[in-house]
Order: sequence, then C-alpha cells, then structure tokens
Amino acid sequence: MVTGSGRTRGDEKSHGRRVRRTLKVVQAPENLGFEGAVQVAQLRRVATRGQKKTTEVVYLITSAGLPDAPPARLAAWVRGHWGVENRLHWVRDVTFDEDRHQARTGSAPQVMATLRSVAIGIHRMRGEANIARAIRRAAWDPLATCDLVLTL
Repeated sequence: MVTGSGRTRGDEKSHGRRVRRTLKVVQAPENLGFEGAVQVAQLRRVATRGQKKTTEVVYLITSAGLPDAPPARLAAWVRGHWGVENRLHWVRDVTFDEDRHQARTGSAPQVMATLRSVAIGIHRMRGEANIARAIRRAAWDPLATCDLVLTL
C-alpha cells in the first residue's frame, strides 16, 4: 500500500466517557478486489469510562479520492452514519420494540416497518426530538393525529 494519504484524530467527552478516534487513510492497492476502490481507511475508537477501556477498529473502503474525501471528511461521514443509526434504527429497535414484533410472513413485516418509518418521519418533520413522547402524545389525541397526517 502507498502510505501517507492522511490521518486525523479527534477526542470527545460525552455520556460519561471519553472517546478518542483516529483515522488513517491510504491509497487503495490495485489488487484489493473491490472495483473502483480509491482509498482504504482504518478507524480506531478507544473509549474510556472510569477505569474500563475498550478499543474498536473498523476498516472502510471508498471510491472517493483524496481531494474529495480527505481524512477529516471521511471521519465526518462515519460520524454521520452513526447519526442515522441513532436517530432511526435505535428508535425502531427501542421505542417500537421492532425486534419482538410478530408479523413475520408475507408483506406484513415490510408494511409495518414502512409505517414505523413514516411515523418517525412525521414526528421528525414536526421537530420532535423525543419520538416516544411524541407517539404517546399522538395516542392521547387521535383527532389531532389524523389532522396532522391529512395536512402533510
């Protein structure tokens, strides 16, 4: 591999832990086996909570070149991906308890997943940060909820 494409580092303190992220980026070798691969990156996350330290290493492959995707931008893209995970998938997993849903045949699972996503989207469009609270409020006032859905 050709080295020296770039490196970035960032520290963050939140939720009672300190996280250090280090991203190393190199030019992708021609024999990587991924058509169109231009850069390969290694993201190392070291999280410390109290005396406990955990390390996670993730590898990324991108077709974006260094001018369009320097290390800092790649790091921001990865963080953005986790924003989607936290804002959508976590809500579906926890608030809607989707994993325990019993619709498992035909198109029912896809229909129910779509309805959950629509509900989340409607509440996000209204500026709601707490989807669970918004859903409870909608359940308390079904006429207002119908008006909301019909006026979008």
